[in-house]
Amino acid sequence: MSVPCLFGLEGLAADELRRMKMENVRAENGRVLFCGTKEDIARANINLRTGERVLLVVGHTGAGNFDELFEGVKAMPWEKYIPIDGAFPVKGHSLNSNLHSIPDCQSIVKKAIVERLKLKYRTSWFRESGAKYQVQFAIMNDIAWLYLDTSGAGLHKRGYRPVGNAAPLRETLAAAMVSIARYRGRETVWDPFCGSGTIPIEAALAAVNRAPGLNRHFAAEKWLWLKSDVWEKAKTEARDREFRGSYDIHGGDIDPDSIEIARANARRAGVDSHIKFETADARKFSPEGRGIIISNPPYGERVMERREAEILYRDFGRAVKNLEGWKMYILSSHTEFERTFGRTADKKRKLYNGMIKCDLFMYR
Repeated sequence: MSVPCLFGLEGLAADELRRMKMENVRAENGRVLFCGTKEDIARANINLRTGERVLLVVGHTGAGNFDELFEGVKAMPWEKYIPIDGAFPVKGHSLNSNLHSIPDCQSIVKKAIVERLKLKYRTSWFRESGAKYQVQFAIMNDIAWLYLDTSGAGLHKRGYRPVGNAAPLRETLAAAMVSIARYRGRETVWDPFCGSGTIPIEAALAAVNRAPGLNRHFAAEKWLWLKSDVWEKAKTEARDREFRGSYDIHGGDIDPDSIEIARANARRAGVDSHIKFETADARKFSPEGRGIIISNPPYGERVMERREAEILYRDFGRAVKNLEGWKMYILSSHTEFERTFGRTADKKRKLYNGMIKCDLFMYR
């Protein structure tokens, strides 16, 4: 199996899989590989917080030219997974390889799978009227990996956020920030720039130990060789591991419309009782007690002008300057964040919000 991840999250996803008792877990750039059973396909999809999807590895082959790619793909056991009526569209990418035309690679891969299935099913035509078995290929340095996508929609699509604000934070990255902050449900958590509520919601899901995939469906649920009881068993096990308790999680935003969206999203996620949202100006942020601030303020790239972002960082930095007993984890792509915020981070970690390269600035 292969779990693609946002760059910087591979170690976190690998740790999750090890906690699930998966075998032979190994992190690589942009993905984590592991060995698993049919049951593990369901468990990984339902429980992973920081992985983007779960891909079943069909095989890999040399891809120095089209003939090599065709023969390598044709030799793979596609009939083991794709039934005679299965739909098997093909998509993929190629980097640093001789074969760089994606449409041509798609065509070759499709033809090779068809030729394999023609031999195995003794037919010359496939209706592809059944369930979808999405084929993916990834060619790098003239090596092609072939997969079947078991997830369908990316795992960051938990199902609780049909509506977002202008620049939503991907759920998997928000979950990663919560994990890096080592939040376990004991401390007070604040997000003063909560937008559509993703960070507080992911913090609440982590606190109650709720599997993020419980409220959505996956492509492989329709596959003939993955029975429905596999998925139901995985969901029941996940529900049985949930905690019961009360948690101190807060989200604030200056935009009242964003707060209403955040509340609606929290209700859909089933964690609204654990989060207090309020319309508030982060420039006047003054929480009581102690705890953890986890936030993703505007970068000045998609939502605000760069200069406006710098002013906001400066004012927020002044507001939290004298806070004691608070740890802060702030994500930004702004190259001058520390200067405008007024403090050098104790530690930084490179992460990606989609295609935007960011730093997670950690103040301990």
